[in-house]
Amino acid sequence: MAHPTGKYADFEALRDQAVALRRAGYSLRQIREELKIYNNDILNQLVKGEPPPAWTKRPNAKDDLRAKARELRLQGWTYDQIEVELGCSRSSVSLWVRDLPKPEPRYTPEEQRQLMNDGLARRRAADEEGRRRTRDAAHRETRELTDRELFTAGVALYWAEGAKSKPYDRRERAVFDNSDPGVIQTYLAWLDLLGIDRKRLGFRVLIHESADTDAAHAFWAEIVDIDPSAFARPTLKKHNPKTVRKNTGESYHGCLTVTVARSADLYNRIEGWWSGIVAHARTRLR
Repeated sequence: MAHPTGKYADFEALRDQAVALRRAGYSLRQIREELKIYNNDILNQLVKGEPPPAWTKRPNAKDDLRAKARELRLQGWTYDQIEVELGCSRSSVSLWVRDLPKPEPRYTPEEQRQLMNDGLARRRAADEEGRRRTRDAAHRETRELTDRELFTAGVALYWAEGAKSKPYDRRERAVFDNSDPGVIQTYLAWLDLLGIDRKRLGFRVLIHESADTDAAHAFWAEIVDIDPSAFARPTLKKHNPKTVRKNTGESYHGCLTVTVARSADLYNRIEGWWSGIVAHARTRLR
């Protein structure tokens, strides 16, 4: 039967030879050379339906991963574990092992929860250790604080937390309150640096009416090194039944208010110092 290609007119005879060579393990290149067929379309038609020999197949890079995934699945590993172990996607793991039986759970629900809680505890401990190292390193950076640095810090601290006069209400009194013992101690050290006599200082506790005021007085007395009897009558905050308070318990001591008597001059100096700091800061922004 004539074939339209002319040169390859006896197509069926050529196909028989090509198929025989293919089944004998020849590659397309070898068949081409053997039969002198240099037209790729004709060559492919001659071997159509015949699979290539195994040795001509390019190795699949994922074959080993697939085999390992199936092995691990048969050992009872979960998809998550296989994914982490082999570094492949979950979709690949599912494709490779979904025909295998689902392994029995390795842990009871209670054991699983305990393992999860233990893991969270270890993670939190590691995170806290990292934060501690950061805090310690930062602490060492400020270990040697000069009087000038304490002065500047005190001005900024007062302007952030202290009472301030308003243009419409000039009170000009140095009044400072805070609930952080460290902040209070830093403020007192700053007043000492300015030469403010401790006899000019007055102390008052601002606390919730349901809290233990005697315990609060004892706490703050130790912080500022005074006798508890030196405190003025505490200012009590009324309880709002609609509010859920979190500042409760033995760690709650309210706020301490520190007032400097005859402090109009001190207050005006603080305003001036702060305006100077702001003016300097603005030059850095230009």
